Amino acid sequence: MNEQERELAAHHLAASRERLLGLVQGLSAEQWVFHPAEGRWSIGDCLEHLTRVENRVMGFIAEKLQGPPSAEVPSSVREKDAALMQAVPDRTERRQAPETARPEGKCPDGGQLLAEFLKTRTESARFAAETRADLRSYTQHHGAFGDLDCYQWLLLMGLHAERHARQIEEIKADAGFPATAGATAA
Repeated sequence: MNEQERELAAHHLAASRERLLGLVQGLSAEQWVFHPAEGRWSIGDCLEHLTRVENRVMGFIAEKLQGPPSAEVPSSVREKDAALMQAVPDRTERRQAPETARPEGKCPDGGQLLAEFLKTRTESARFAAETRADLRSYTQHHGAFGDLDCYQWLLLMGLHAERHARQIEEIKADAGFPATAGATAA
């Protein structure tokens, strides 16, 4: 990972963090758990999912870095950067999260969910800023994009959070979304 790549990954991690914070600021308990339809996620589900995915990604990156780099990473892997930047945040195509990344809804407390996400994101951002490992030399398979190098996985975490920020906007725009306390109808 060169310095420009580090800056891009750090930018997406920071920007998506701030965007999510702005979207969930001041939510009521009822708003955190509101489901716009059967089988659709709540805002709390989105935060739980993001935290689970990010912990999982950071775990396998750390594990990969304990071993030797891949013999040779095909150029077709590195060529996926632009496709990821476009496809990951785009919500026109719905994707089904793998079972291990689906929210379990065990914690309806929005404040606790947000604190867990922020703790995880702080660790991810620190890793992005401090690692000197050649993340481009280690790969891991992604269910939708095939093999990605570990830099792409780092970049994906920020883009993935942007995707779910857009989902949170959709949830908040739903006609059934609970009104903010103190709000009155016009």
